[in-house]
Amino acid sequence: MTVARLEPGVGRERARAARTAGLGVDSGSSIAAASLATPGREPRGGPRMRKGTDRPAAPANLGSVPEGDTIHYAASRIRSVLERKVPQEILTPQPRHRFDRWPERLAGRALRSVDPHGKHLFLRFEGGLTLHSHLRMTGAWRVGRRGEQWRRSRRRAWLLLRWEDWEIVQFDGPVLELMSDARTRTDPRFSSLGQDVLGESFDEGDFLRRLRSDDQERPVGDALLLQRTVAGIGNVWKCEACFATGTDPWRALGRVSDEEALSLLRFCRLQMPRSAREGWQARPRTVYGAAGRPCPRCGTAILQRGQGDNNRLTFWCPGCQR
Repeated sequence: MTVARLEPGVGRERARAARTAGLGVDSGSSIAAASLATPGREPRGGPRMRKGTDRPAAPANLGSVPEGDTIHYAASRIRSVLERKVPQEILTPQPRHRFDRWPERLAGRALRSVDPHGKHLFLRFEGGLTLHSHLRMTGAWRVGRRGEQWRRSRRRAWLLLRWEDWEIVQFDGPVLELMSDARTRTDPRFSSLGQDVLGESFDEGDFLRRLRSDDQERPVGDALLLQRTVAGIGNVWKCEACFATGTDPWRALGRVSDEEALSLLRFCRLQMPRSAREGWQARPRTVYGAAGRPCPRCGTAILQRGQGDNNRLTFWCPGCQR
């Protein structure tokens, strides 16, 4: 049976590849009336594994790390299969959830809505219960037909929802929790989030206020990753937005004008919806992962260096990004 994957996400960047990696979204066969992106090829037999472990080796494609577009892409596939339906089977194979009784607590409850916000995904069930997921750099969602081969080991499944012959699987966590709807409104992790960069409406004034409340000595590239300022921009989109607008990601926030900051935001809001619909392969691939190659704009060699407290690998052109 033909398999089509839900993109994206192949794990950590090179700087973190020694620790862990993973796919952002991994799907099964195509869904009727939905156009699925053509997947990138993996090595024969699935992703390469770290020796002596059941975890992926270095990422196959740096441009496929999970970001806000990943979550919106997964949400639309899950929504088309399960929204307003009652899962016929719920399994929680991960040992840490063995005693949480999620199958019993969610039994008979329809999935009311599938709501992405930035890099968070909320599966809201009847009765005021919500499954919250954050893929970080290791997790993945898969939507496919029962019986199709999974591209990850079954031992790495944390959640399995079945309806008729469809399977929705969450692999590798690392954040998967069942909570009340009330908690999704009051938990500081969520209440402090900025607006979803992919939201239908967006208050640019609120974005600027949050940006200016941050440390103005912080490099603008690092500032774009603060989810309390705007939710959903990750390292790939940070680099591509800075390149597209000619902005040096190392320039201090205090030296970035409001109009320049808005140009970075607007680039993401204009470009991210395409990969949210079609998968990570629809992302621009101008500078991210291109260290050592000539800049397509000025010919200067692209540089890379870790940025911020998390040492996120940043790519930029020193010749034309000011």
